[in-house]
Amino acid sequence: MEIREIYPGVYKSKNKLFTEPLINESVYGEKILKINGKTLREWLPGRSKLGAAIMKGLKEFPIKKDSLVLYLGAASGTTISHVSDIARNGMIYGVEFSPIVGRQLLSLAEKRFNLVPIISDASLPESYESLVPIVDVIFQDIAQRHQVEILVRNAKKFLKRNGYAMIAVKARSIDVASKPTMVFREVRSQLEESFEILQELRLEPWERDHAFFLLLFS
Repeated sequence: MEIREIYPGVYKSKNKLFTEPLINESVYGEKILKINGKTLREWLPGRSKLGAAIMKGLKEFPIKKDSLVLYLGAASGTTISHVSDIARNGMIYGVEFSPIVGRQLLSLAEKRFNLVPIISDASLPESYESLVPIVDVIFQDIAQRHQVEILVRNAKKFLKRNGYAMIAVKARSIDVASKPTMVFREVRSQLEESFEILQELRLEPWERDHAFFLLLFS
């Protein structure tokens, strides 16, 4: 299998993604393979909106080896585990609202030294401001009506100037009656009030009616 490093810590073959595992074990049923003498963990884009965005041609990947990352909507830890692989010398602060789902995140953090789990409401960033420093990157995957407002509130409190944000937007969570293209147009307008939009992607075929925005906080 021919494989290349497309961003630091992110590897790609023709139709597959991989990260170099921080912990040599599967998190969500993905394969761990030995390829050309390197141990790699498969990153399934159908289970990860960030993975899907990479497969769709994300032109810049702001998460580096030593990045501080605030991850909003960490869920059970599927995508954040790959972020943990990549930012292996940094720190990832994962916010998840559901205590039930958060149990898996807590279990993951027991093995991954660079992951700080926070069971809290991302719409109330003041509730965890004592736990999170100024970060380099915010990633958000929260299927709520006020997704953009949540991102902006967290960016104003935690994101450094000229830091990056990435947001996966689910159109049906914002307005089930409107066409996704109209929802994404409105989202873009809202984002432009606080960010420079560097790229917008649609995530089909992996995620239906989803858009992904790469942003610069100015």
